[in-house]
Parts: sequence; C-alpha cells; structure tokens
Amino acid sequence: MIIGVPKEIKNHEYRVGMVPSSVRELTQKGHKVFVETNAGEGIGFSNDDYITAGAQILDTAAEVFAQSEMIVKVKEPQAVERAMLRHDQILFTYLHLAPDLPQTQELVESGAVCIAYETVTDDRGGLPLLAPMSEVAGRMSIQAGAMALEKSKGGRGMLLGGVPGVEPAKVVIIGGGMVGSNAAQMAIGMGADVTILDRNIDTLRRLNVQFGSTVKAVYSTADSIERHVLEADLVIGGVLIPGAAAPKLITRDHISRMKKGSAIVDVAIDQGGCAETAKATTHQDPTYMVDGVVHYCVANMPGAVARTSTFALNNATLPYIIKLADMGYKAALQGDKHLLNGLNVMHGKVTIQEVAEAHNMEYVAADSLI
Repeated sequence: MIIGVPKEIKNHEYRVGMVPSSVRELTQKGHKVFVETNAGEGIGFSNDDYITAGAQILDTAAEVFAQSEMIVKVKEPQAVERAMLRHDQILFTYLHLAPDLPQTQELVESGAVCIAYETVTDDRGGLPLLAPMSEVAGRMSIQAGAMALEKSKGGRGMLLGGVPGVEPAKVVIIGGGMVGSNAAQMAIGMGADVTILDRNIDTLRRLNVQFGSTVKAVYSTADSIERHVLEADLVIGGVLIPGAAAPKLITRDHISRMKKGSAIVDVAIDQGGCAETAKATTHQDPTYMVDGVVHYCVANMPGAVARTSTFALNNATLPYIIKLADMGYKAALQGDKHLLNGLNVMHGKVTIQEVAEAHNMEYVAADSLI
C-alpha cells in the first residue's frame, strides 16, 4: 500500500502521523511511504531521518494526498485537506465529528473511508487509540490549570499545593476515566485537594483503590456537580461519551456563581466541551474569561508536548496502520470488529450512530457497507 504522511497544519500542531521508526516497519514489509517535507521537524526529525527509514519525501501536501492510498494524520483534516481527499482513499486520524458539521459534510462528500482513532475499541471496552492522548491531556490539564490560577493569567493567585500554613487549592475533576485519573495523579503530586465525580460505581471503586484517601471519589449528580464546582478553585472537564458530543454538565449559571479567578480546563473540548461556556482555543491564545472565570479550552492540548505525544500515539496506532496496509481496508475492517468501530464515514455515508444523530443525518451500519 502507498501511505502518505502530510505535515499537520492546525495552529501550533507539531505532532506527526508517523515517526521514522514506524515508517521503517512499513517499508520493511514492502509498503511505500510518502512524507511531506519537514513533517517531523517540529519534534526533531529531519527529512534525512525519514529517508533513512525508507520513506520518500514530497514537497507538498497536495502531492502526498494525490499519490497515497491511505493518509495517516494526527488531527482532523482541515478544510484545505478535506478538499484533497478522494473516493475510496483511507483517512486514519482523529476526527471528533459530533460537534463539527462542516467536517462531517465534507468527509461525506469526499467519498473517502474515514477511520477515527477515538472510536476504535478493544476487548476490555476501552478506546486504545484515544487512551495515550487522554493520558497526556489529563496530565497536562493540571499544568495548564496551575498556570491559569496565576494572577497574571487572570486567576485567583493560588498555588495548587499551597504551602505550610496555607490551604491547597481545591481541584474538582468531572469524569474518572483516563483523563480524570491522570489529572488526579498530577494534582495529588502537586499537593492539591482533589475530588473526582463520576456516574459509574465501578469507576469510583477503581479510583478509591488507586488513590485511597488522597482523593474524594463522589457519585456524580446535578446536585453534587453544582456543589463541588461552586466550591472549586480549578475544575477539570474530562467527560467522554465515545463518538458523541460531550454533555454540558457545567452550566452558564454554574459559571456565573463560581469563585472569581477560579479556572476551568475543558479537556472535552474536542467533543464540544462539557461546559456551556466552552469554545475551542489554541496554544497561541489558550484562555479567555467568562464571568471572572478563566477558561482553558485548547483543542489539541497534547500538541504542546508534541514529541512525547507523537511517540505515545504511534505506539498505539502502528499495529492498526500495519493491518490496514497489509490486508486492505475491507479485509481489515471485516476481520476486526474493534477497528470497524472506528469507521465513521465511508463512501458518502455516516457509519457511526452518535454522529448521525448529532447532525440529523442518515446512519448506515458500517458492516453493511463492507
């Protein structure tokens, strides 16, 4: 198969779909890999590194898209990239379609086979290609939140862990999954007062075993969310419904009654955010204020630690890239129900129910199209 790796063009996005070691795995199997010039420059990989791994360097993204059977990216294709997709071409990347109607419509119009990292599943009920970035984003959320609480950023002027004689900041994490547990790990390490809310009793039990008395694991209801959010200095939104838009658990009314100078880091922003006041921001301009509350809603948080993130992502995606290349997408999807769950759009049809419902579009079961 001919695989293309374009340079990411989203604001301050330095990750790359494949590192040279991943390219080598494919070229040694007889596949051809085209890499756009300087695609890995942001994380320290030169064109020569890719050439040594067996790739061929192309000057433009247009050439990569035109000559490749499968495009491997990190972030969702931007409008100029979507225009280059063609019928039956494979797109393997993060998509986050539920809150993004224009992207969904243009992917449908392209006729491409669009497989989203974030909805690929595994035998344990997990999301193995979302997990590494959730780990990174969860850990980063506390770093970002700590900075947002600084007075110069509009925050309350608080140190997360306090100091002897001064109480630590109260951190409230909504969602106890991969993002939430990694955020808790960092917040505990910094000495904060940590509460996690989740609706799944098994998740709360796991958190209790994992963290013991260093966190308060609380069952999530409208009442408990309101009470803890209003008491919080820092709120982390880590809610996920796979494939669907994030539920708006933090209301505008909550925001208006939060402490002035408190902060929200909405990690769910890729799926539309779990705060009603959330809107996507960039690393260039990451925060804004609503009713005196600092909002950090960067849609590609792991891009700030691009080298760590790229390696973590490649470790997870490489087996699937190899499977798609070795078998072709039809056989690969037919033989792997978990990879099939990643299929979001194919040949002009939406193949994931949550996205179809979000945009009032026709849903077609993926297995009926293969």
